[in-house]
Amino acid sequence: MYGWEFPPHNSGGLGIACYGLAKGLVQEGVDLSFVLPRKYPVSQTGAHMLFADESNPLDGAEAELFASGYINEERLKFLRGQYPELQYGPSLYDEVLRYAALSPLVALRSRPDVIHAHDWLCYPAGIAAKRATGAPLVVHVHATEFDRAGFNQTNPINDIERRGMHEADHILTVSEYTKNIIVNYYDVDPNKVTVVYNGIDADDKVVVSALEGDMKRLKDAGWGIVLFVGRLTMQKGPDYFLEAAKKVLTRRPQTLFVVAGSGDMERQIIDRAAFLGIGDKVIFTGFKRDKELGRLYQVADLMVMPSVSEPFGLVPLEALLNGTPVIVSKQSGVAEVLRNALKVDFWDIDEMANKIASTLEHPSLRETLATEGGREVRAAVWSKVAQRCMMVYKKLVKSLSHV
Repeated sequence: MYGWEFPPHNSGGLGIACYGLAKGLVQEGVDLSFVLPRKYPVSQTGAHMLFADESNPLDGAEAELFASGYINEERLKFLRGQYPELQYGPSLYDEVLRYAALSPLVALRSRPDVIHAHDWLCYPAGIAAKRATGAPLVVHVHATEFDRAGFNQTNPINDIERRGMHEADHILTVSEYTKNIIVNYYDVDPNKVTVVYNGIDADDKVVVSALEGDMKRLKDAGWGIVLFVGRLTMQKGPDYFLEAAKKVLTRRPQTLFVVAGSGDMERQIIDRAAFLGIGDKVIFTGFKRDKELGRLYQVADLMVMPSVSEPFGLVPLEALLNGTPVIVSKQSGVAEVLRNALKVDFWDIDEMANKIASTLEHPSLRETLATEGGREVRAAVWSKVAQRCMMVYKKLVKSLSHV
């Protein structure tokens, strides 16, 4: 299995999904070797953790700075200038190709029955490993450039994605929503695709013994707290979140909106809050993880995910696991599987504002959504995701043995 990032030094949901799936596969008895491009400390899952490049191991702080699937070229250039010891290639694409060049050596040592590559950063590595070993290749589509950049289908990432999908023996997507995108925009045969929804486990819950600080005091004073968690990019819809917030505040002034995340739209979103005249009702916390993020989930009355295009979306599952009800965009994969969540089109800020205000005003609604939603996500465990993947693996190995 080829991945790009892994907890505790992941920058987003890709690493969390890889960790959960790896742990689930091991629990199901799979002899799994999980490969990363560079060596750094990782959380243990029982898998054999391998590294394509072990020549310059990274410590925890350096691993935080290593290029992830969400970094852009501008940020990469900055990091390369500030931290030359990390030995970045000339671009993120060069890093991806370097990973691909090293991947056959790792694969030949492991002699895999199946190769599984996560997202575009790992597709070239998976293709190279397939050619070296002859093992079937499964590519796992967690997101596409279509999600990140809309209809702009002319950049190198699109080419890598398309090639990976067409050279794969089978494709896994995290939702029907994503399957439809790759069938319609990447010309993929729908019979080649299996939908495997993401999961979550009860031990992913962050236990926080006390809720402290200004937000807790505001909550005790009767304020409602509404949370946004995600990258501040066009894909995640933080601008729609602010527009809805403006409308909620005209109806319910004692509401605080918390934005947890960072990204290329950060300055734009901060400026927009000020322009709308709600800057004093919006807190920007920056990127949060683990206990800090758990604290935010648990102090919030409601979490909103207004994504413009979201292949799945693990954040609502995390929120529900921590007892926080959710509103999710209908343009998300997670909307396909969550029954106990309010759903809204990302662009319909009037309806989004109405659902936010109504949830804050009706404690019984909040309690029902949180209780039933929590029960629902506890059944969506990673072991079930692993079993679905194993069914695909077994069919591939069996069919290719007759070729």
